Amino acid sequence: MFTRWLKIDPAKSALILGPRRAGKTTYLKQNFPEYHYITLDDMDYLNWAKRDPKGLINSLGPKVIIDEIQRRPEFTVAIKYGIDEQNKIFFLTGSSSIGLMDTSADTLAGRINLYHLPTLCFGEKEGPANHNIFDDELNPVELQNATRALNMAVKYGQFPEILSAKNETEKAGLLKNYRDTYFIRDVMQLSNIGNVDGLLSIFLHLVRSIGSHLEISNFAREAGLSHATTKKYLDVLQQAQLTFRLYGYQYGPAKRLIKSAKTYFIDNGIIQSMSLNVGEGQLLENFVVAEIEKRRRLGQIDTDRLYYYQSSAGRKIDLIFEAHGFIHAIEIKNTSKPSLRDIKNLKDFKTQSRQPVRCYLFYNGPEYMNIDDIKLIPVGALCRGW
Repeated sequence: MFTRWLKIDPAKSALILGPRRAGKTTYLKQNFPEYHYITLDDMDYLNWAKRDPKGLINSLGPKVIIDEIQRRPEFTVAIKYGIDEQNKIFFLTGSSSIGLMDTSADTLAGRINLYHLPTLCFGEKEGPANHNIFDDELNPVELQNATRALNMAVKYGQFPEILSAKNETEKAGLLKNYRDTYFIRDVMQLSNIGNVDGLLSIFLHLVRSIGSHLEISNFAREAGLSHATTKKYLDVLQQAQLTFRLYGYQYGPAKRLIKSAKTYFIDNGIIQSMSLNVGEGQLLENFVVAEIEKRRRLGQIDTDRLYYYQSSAGRKIDLIFEAHGFIHAIEIKNTSKPSLRDIKNLKDFKTQSRQPVRCYLFYNGPEYMNIDDIKLIPVGALCRGW
């Protein structure tokens, strides 16, 4: 449906990870129509892969797409045979890394490239990325158009099917269906979770806790689950590509750092599907953090990991990452009129850091500004940005 920003090397086998309904299959079929396609969602192929994996590999052509490989991680042993002995090229997709990454690392190391295809970035459906978010400025007309589209993006997210829906009623209905099938049922099946109420409770508590520290003991108590079960459920949601974590930045100026994690959803549509009243500030924070994480996964932001920062004195910064010799410090504010108070923590962090720092404030406003060497960026400027 859309021309995605992901670029993969056609000459080498690959594993593409991403949440269900993010468009992995569509992407591969559009870009590699000559490849033989099978999916392990098809019980016939799944049973064949269990019963005679080498025979299945032998029956396929020299170039193959295998969908939902996480349903049979052991099948990668046969895929290794196909790569080594038959010079085949495989494009594998997985909507969960449960049991998959360990198996792939053992059997396919050096033989495949690993890629991520999240839901669409804001503006990706409009065309290729056309500016650097942190260094360039969108022209006023593009920025105005992006700002008009922002509310729908923040509310309903960027799943391809949601972007193609005709109206808000259709978007909401699709997301509720996603919740009951891909977000709940599939996760339960893949991870052998039997407590649907417990899993749903974890989802709901995560939605309420966006931007807060993840205290597993509190989640366990509120969900009525054991500490071990709660940790398992939280890990499963991350492995299913639905959530991701930020850990405390460990190289900042403070002597003591809070190192517990914060959890965010990879797409705001997942939040909307839970039908909870969520604060506008939380929605905006999740949206901006997820948009930057998507670009990191696509390789457009050259950093290994995103962090948050909180000092022992209580100074908080929403997002930290290191790239090109600089620390990038980012605050996110749901305001159209930022004040000096909104940039105070950024200024303090920059003053005390021993490394060069670039500071940014993403805010809900119409124009770029600069206050005390801190760049203020409208959230709409994420549109088609890399």
